[in-house]
Amino acid sequence: MTLVRVAFISDQGKVRRVNEDAGGIFLHPHGYYLVVVADGMGGHSAGDVASTMAVEKMQDLWLNVPELSRPIDAEKWLLSSIEKINTEIYEHAEQHKDYEGMGTTIVVAICTQEFITLGNVGDSRGYIFFEDRIRQITEDHSFVNALVQSGEISKEDAEHHPKKNLLLKSLGSKGQIKPNIYTITIEDRNIILLCSDGLTNKIDERLMTEIVMSDVSSLDQRARHLVDVANEHGGEDNITIALVEFDLIVESEGVE
Repeated sequence: MTLVRVAFISDQGKVRRVNEDAGGIFLHPHGYYLVVVADGMGGHSAGDVASTMAVEKMQDLWLNVPELSRPIDAEKWLLSSIEKINTEIYEHAEQHKDYEGMGTTIVVAICTQEFITLGNVGDSRGYIFFEDRIRQITEDHSFVNALVQSGEISKEDAEHHPKKNLLLKSLGSKGQIKPNIYTITIEDRNIILLCSDGLTNKIDERLMTEIVMSDVSSLDQRARHLVDVANEHGGEDNITIALVEFDLIVESEGVE
């Protein structure tokens, strides 16, 4: 049996007039959790519309999903759902001139009792924490990450590159979007973090790990602490965070 704790927070930050991030944590009747973070972009209110559409449509699809007992089932569902939502956002923008060119990143996690399946488009990220260690699960679909992957610049150089925010993929694009899909096995005390770049642009992995793995505060308090530190470091962007913590409970047999 697995005990799951969740926390979610979305903050406008200290500079932006509108929060163009969206997200949520949604419980399925079968006991699975769907965790979503989206970071919208576009003129006027288009970014807000795109990210909200992505989250709401993902939630609608989630409520009708059949049982996902195997990772392959979760992967197929997540792939098809992200592709479907990409098409719907693109068509909505085509039909409404005010929303022309709008788009959004998305990172999604399906959390079951045995495994976690993640999908992402753009540079909103998914991390896993275990025993004071951090691992980024997702790969950014960004210009600078492509440079890192090709060996042209280092990961450290990428943090300060002038084109750091240039995306190569986002929801709302014409044609297939081809999200990245990953599945990992749950272990005791794993914590999953999904977040927009309003967090990762302001907090390095060392400090992130220190806050997330703190055992002196609740999961909600840790999420709030992450947001507060990002705002203390400038808060120029919206900040959205979802945390999911897993405790594996071993049921002991009774003693006669």
